[in-house]
Amino acid sequence: MNNKFYLIGWVFITSLTLCFSQQEPVVQGPFSQLIIRGVTLINGNGAPPQGPIDIVVENDRIVAIQVVGYPGVPIKADKRPKLKSGGKEMDANGMYLLPGFVDMHAHIGGEAQGADWEYVFKLWLAHGITTIREPSGRGVEYAVQLKKKSAANEIIAPRIITYTAFGQGSKTPINTADQARAWVQQNAKNGADGIKFFGAEPNIMKAALEENKRLGLGSACHHTQMSVARWNVLHSARAGLTTMEHWYGLPEALLEDTTVQNYPLDYNYQNEQHRFEAAGKLWKQAAAPFSANWNAVMNELIDLDFTIVPTFNIYEASRDLHRARRAEWHEDYTLPSLWRFYQPSKVSHGSYWHYWGTEQEVAWKENYRLWMTFINTYKNRGGRVVVGSDSGFIFQLYGFAYIREFELLREAGFHPLEIIRAATLNAAEALKMDKDIGSVAVGKKADFVLLEENPLENLKVLYGTGAIKLTAANEVVRVGGVKYTIRAGVIYDAKELLRQVKTTVEAAKQKEVFRLLQPGIN
Repeated sequence: MNNKFYLIGWVFITSLTLCFSQQEPVVQGPFSQLIIRGVTLINGNGAPPQGPIDIVVENDRIVAIQVVGYPGVPIKADKRPKLKSGGKEMDANGMYLLPGFVDMHAHIGGEAQGADWEYVFKLWLAHGITTIREPSGRGVEYAVQLKKKSAANEIIAPRIITYTAFGQGSKTPINTADQARAWVQQNAKNGADGIKFFGAEPNIMKAALEENKRLGLGSACHHTQMSVARWNVLHSARAGLTTMEHWYGLPEALLEDTTVQNYPLDYNYQNEQHRFEAAGKLWKQAAAPFSANWNAVMNELIDLDFTIVPTFNIYEASRDLHRARRAEWHEDYTLPSLWRFYQPSKVSHGSYWHYWGTEQEVAWKENYRLWMTFINTYKNRGGRVVVGSDSGFIFQLYGFAYIREFELLREAGFHPLEIIRAATLNAAEALKMDKDIGSVAVGKKADFVLLEENPLENLKVLYGTGAIKLTAANEVVRVGGVKYTIRAGVIYDAKELLRQVKTTVEAAKQKEVFRLLQPGIN
């Protein structure tokens, strides 16, 4: 990259920044040189923290990672990297630096939710998310345009990897293998990075996946109940699928004394309560943990270098509706339109609160126990697990839900360092981008998360709302929250981005004379 590109990028970014005053702007850079000084590094590759370290970035690439001393010992200035003319220094003494996070299941808002990209992108960046993979959305043209603007630093946004829903944009239904292959080829020409499948006839799935693999593109699949009886996760993985979303298709591959889920005989897939209530009983119908079939399915997926994106958070309301509904960030950061979308409804996807009670939640808690056992064991045996959120549904808010996924992986048995690796290097490997992102290494892009608290001690400090702490003076304070997110060498003030979102939400509330009320309360 030449200096002309960086000058253009700076002009674009500064035009977006409205508040310079005497404080640092919300967006700075990129710079010809950036030195982050005295930080404690959590690398992303599973290594323990190390510091103090100076990290030198030139033209969006890390050129030096230099240990400059020992904790509690004054750093000798003459042993540190030198700042060049026109460069920028960041004093990160006492702070922690991690690689930029990757959200592997990140929808760029939705028309039904009333969530536009500006709102969503600020929430993601405010939580350290520098790269997102959108597994389908408003169409490939919409996503590719945003992807290009993000790459050129024309908008405040993470890096965007875009997948198109299989068949989206086709003028006619895809009914043959030849039609499937032709659509896959056109999708690649349209600039998509991959495909999101939901299921189809086996011959069509096989043809599309094999053609997509031949083209070298990525793929994801949410194996819906309408197709999974004949095409589960094993079929997809064998045909070339690179990642599975959620857990649909996995228990079905583990069924032993039946070929279909034990649906209630009055089940209707269009009834969201039926759909999610029955789903909460599925893992119990699968092969028992560590049984021969359970092990065989797991081992085959590992041998296929298959990636799992569990998105634990998006179903958490199923096991604890009260908790998800009352999350403290809703009041300040959830748009009125999004809050309405979450409410009990027969037409909004995931709004299945027709009569959700204790029995349903208990079943889902058992579902999670079995699901988490598989995911943690998969990781322990060498399988790749990554972090995705699927926000915008079921009371899960962009950015905040991503950090909640960290906590649920911890509940599943992951060490905090394993969680960071799942969110960074594992995801980069799954996207075949690990030469550029995913860990802090010389030659890689400058994607970083900076905060003032140790996230390994308490993952809650990664939430925009921070963590509650009692001081030595018996004062209750909030600590943490990402301080800076750096993507491609551009520095974003994470806390200011959150303040802007809060202002946007407050303005929407005032315009609508809106009060956030719990369901059934007037």
